[in-house]
Amino acid sequence: MAKLKEGDPAPDFAGVDQYGKEVRLSDFSGKKLVLYFYPKDNTPGCTAEACNLRDHHEELNTKGYEVLGVSADSVNSHVKFSEKFNLPFRLMADTNKEIIKAYGAWGPKKFMGRAYDGIIRTTFIIDEKSRIEKIISKVKTGEHAGQVMGTDNQ
Repeated sequence: MAKLKEGDPAPDFAGVDQYGKEVRLSDFSGKKLVLYFYPKDNTPGCTAEACNLRDHHEELNTKGYEVLGVSADSVNSHVKFSEKFNLPFRLMADTNKEIIKAYGAWGPKKFMGRAYDGIIRTTFIIDEKSRIEKIISKVKTGEHAGQVMGTDNQ
């Protein structure tokens, strides 16, 4: 699949959130969606990113953004992660990695000299008409809400 670019139509998706409810791209029609892909629940970077979005959730909502996190973790893992950190937004379980791959958030990574395939931390800002408005590929986990809103002083 070709790499997604700003201005492209967002790939359609359907999945299940931590409450067992179906989530579709069309659910966010007419709203701005912060669709963020992260490697794993309860890891330091992913927790920092989720908590930063939680801490700025009201401000994000005021500016018209809805937040949806996606990882390959199970619904049960998302329930525990969401409850442990009191996350006010939905987390989608993509255990078969279809959505992750459709958005190009799966690929080669390196950690401690070891190469492997995994989820590449990436955020897509999708506009009200389901087009990709912005792609954040260099996510600052502790400042992510600022990156989304353009207030992070990059």
